[in-house]
Amino acid sequence: MIYLDYNATTPVDPRVKEEIIKTLEEFGNPSSNHLFGKKARELIEISRIKVAKLIDASPQEIIFTSGGTESNNLAIFGRVLCFDKGHIITSSIEHPSVLNPCKQLQRMGYEVTFLPVSSRGIVDPDDLKKVIKKNTILVTIMHSNNETGMLQPIKEISDILLEKEIPFHTDCAQSIGKVPVSVKELKVTMLTMAGHKFYAPKGIGALYIKEGFIIKPLIIGASHEKGLRPGTENTPYIVGLGKACEIISEELPLIQQHLQNVTEPLLKGLLDNPLVKLNGAYLPRLPNTFNISIKGVIADEFVEKIGDKVALSAGSACHSGVRKPSHVLLSMGLKEEDAISSIRISTGKFTTLSEVNEALNIILNMIN
Repeated sequence: MIYLDYNATTPVDPRVKEEIIKTLEEFGNPSSNHLFGKKARELIEISRIKVAKLIDASPQEIIFTSGGTESNNLAIFGRVLCFDKGHIITSSIEHPSVLNPCKQLQRMGYEVTFLPVSSRGIVDPDDLKKVIKKNTILVTIMHSNNETGMLQPIKEISDILLEKEIPFHTDCAQSIGKVPVSVKELKVTMLTMAGHKFYAPKGIGALYIKEGFIIKPLIIGASHEKGLRPGTENTPYIVGLGKACEIISEELPLIQQHLQNVTEPLLKGLLDNPLVKLNGAYLPRLPNTFNISIKGVIADEFVEKIGDKVALSAGSACHSGVRKPSHVLLSMGLKEEDAISSIRISTGKFTTLSEVNEALNIILNMIN
């Protein structure tokens, strides 16, 4: 069985697993003042340093969460609920954990603008400039798209928003571990991380919040995580997240090169077939991700038929069980029949070239 669905989730790195297992012995409550609690607290703070280092942040700017969805919700609602009303800007291709909160805020009386994208799946900063208002209180645009892998012009957007003093949140769930991510370079106010997208377990993530920026908590409780995420911390998984970040800090150039080495032959081999078309563009794209349409194919049926040999995804894995066109691909201008025939392929650091060659033959044989 060949796994080519790394954007849905990644296997836990054995080194991360080892750290988690060791940490299970440190069962103390990190909020307790005795030795057991202090040991657990120390492990959490060491992990906070590792997470911060990966994205060029300060440790005090890292808040641990349960993952990408919670981080996105905390960033969006936490900021917007500081105001009785206001204007939010996002894009039409966001993950549901950004799109649906924005739609909910719209129902609550906030004004929301959903920016269009080009046929390549990229937001135009000039479009952003045109829709900014005096009462714009937040912009949230993803760093890379989970379905196409297309990278967004975050730096250019940041420059526009800094001049207007408008806070900027970016969802980096799919980018961490695949391309360099630095809050100093991106100049964002908030940034989302999801551990299971970069070889840590499911159920752990983080939100970067620029020092001094104020948001409201969504859960009311004690003072854990600066009062923004109350509840006893998940020490083993936080340690796992820290270890995963430490590994990326040390190995990212090698990981990037490996992803390119295994992804490009697969993409080129598939595009040699006249029935296959690339959705998006070659660049700027994550090194591990591409999205194709196969003429005459119903993607979810294709994925199911091939599923005992190669694991792929029909559109976004978060809602792949429903046969409806991807909102991302429709936003890019694809016809409904092409969107329904779309397949996402995403490799990872454990993907081998022999697996890629075998998968290519299996997929082409199924197409033919």
